[in-house]
Amino acid sequence: MTVKELTQEARHEEALKKYVLDAPQLLEEIKDLPADDQKDQIQWAFEDEAEAQGLQPWELTLKYTTTPEEFEAARLALHKEAAEVLGVEWEEYCEMNNLVV
Repeated sequence: MTVKELTQEARHEEALKKYVLDAPQLLEEIKDLPADDQKDQIQWAFEDEAEAQGLQPWELTLKYTTTPEEFEAARLALHKEAAEVLGVEWEEYCEMNNLVV
């Protein structure tokens, strides 16, 4: 399955499933919470992990749902789209977001 075949929401759900497999201690800590609270805790931990890796949460989602080879190309493509939507020159956008290309 390629990046384009999943909706952003489906891609994020898939990433969260893979993330919790990498974080069994998190599941142990939240096992007694209601399902909605567990979902919130997983989301918050995912966001914290993204920050720890110097990524935006959507970038970590991409990292969990693509191969390492696909990740960088897809990440840059999505950043380029963001720059276009914002009307910012690519070089300026890269500088503002600490992107090295």
